[in-house]
Amino acid sequence: MISDCTSRVALISYHTCPLAAPGQGKAGGMNVHVRELAKAIANRGVMVDVFTREHDYQCAGGEAGSDGVNYVHVPAGPPDAPLGDLPNYLDEFAAGVGEYRQRHNVRYLAIHSHYWLSGQAGSQVAAGTGTPQVVTFHTLSRIKLQSRSGEQEPEVRQETEERIIAEADCVVAFSPHERDAMVRLYGADGNRVELIPCGVDLNRFKPIGRTAARRELGLNGHKVMLYVGRIEPLKGADLLLHAAASLESEEGVQVLVVGSDAEGSGEIERLHQLSDDLQLGDAVEFVGRVPQDRLALYYSAADVCVVPSFYESFGLAALESMACGTPVVASRVGGLSTIVQHGRTGYLKSWRCPEAFAQSLEMIMANEDLRDSMGRAARNRAEALSWDQVAGRLLALYERLGSAGADQETVR
Repeated sequence: MISDCTSRVALISYHTCPLAAPGQGKAGGMNVHVRELAKAIANRGVMVDVFTREHDYQCAGGEAGSDGVNYVHVPAGPPDAPLGDLPNYLDEFAAGVGEYRQRHNVRYLAIHSHYWLSGQAGSQVAAGTGTPQVVTFHTLSRIKLQSRSGEQEPEVRQETEERIIAEADCVVAFSPHERDAMVRLYGADGNRVELIPCGVDLNRFKPIGRTAARRELGLNGHKVMLYVGRIEPLKGADLLLHAAASLESEEGVQVLVVGSDAEGSGEIERLHQLSDDLQLGDAVEFVGRVPQDRLALYYSAADVCVVPSFYESFGLAALESMACGTPVVASRVGGLSTIVQHGRTGYLKSWRCPEAFAQSLEMIMANEDLRDSMGRAARNRAEALSWDQVAGRLLALYERLGSAGADQETVR
């Protein structure tokens, strides 16, 4: 472990502020990842500067650091600029990060960028400094295009991702599936792709008594199925509704859909209409966005968490559910097959078939012993994926890359 308290790491999250709550603006699982990673690295005695663009909604934080983490909001274009316009302001953002470094006379162990736009900025910031550049994409456009018919991604994003993968000192992949896709779809050098999974806050996400959690949430159903995530077509929440309608008996079953519409896509209205068309009635509750500090109540209240996505680079909701001792039924896609252990912590479904999902859901909800044994195994699995462990592996990577760079300079 790096123990020098003067050591420093830069994390770049250009297009969305890690302090924003999931569901606010463009915030999602990546926000949670960057925020929790920054805290975990700081807890290991390494200061962290998190650079993000000034935005149009308020969140706590600023250049005044707390607990070893500095959140620096860099002016770059209009604060309310839409996502599609953000590539236009990357030069301004990178220049602002450079000015901050010079003003504070900072040298970083590594510059770790998150998402393809941040990767562009990170390339500019790291150029000529000798600082290792590390990139985590979270989602990759060419995987998305292959995952669901109708997905659209600009060609410039695909080309930029390919260039960043070729130029970065190291790319961090969440799963073997993501690493293999980088090699197959982008021509990545597999030796320069590091496998480091996402983490989970084991203190926030932990088992709460099911009865107490349901009482706190005012739930009356005997069986509860839960979905947590952004409401967008790629997440496949419609499959959950079709599966609920395919159950042999819907009596006493509640379906909770936690999350908000992704940037007004209209998906939530479509799901409401689908629920009506399937005659699910009061069995489905669209809860909306839930604060992070209350999510564990929902996970703990549920018999099973359903993750029916077309594509997940990792699957944070699945891991959070498992940390709360709740088994998961998920699509066998992306990183989900790395998290969920089929038949032990839940079930992985290879086919997007409502009847297949319904069968697995019924098995868990109808068998209390199975549900509880899977829940215990799920918590045990989650305990191996704490943020502290993830931070330790990343710090070792940063140090190794820095040492390799220094050796090359010595040879020259």
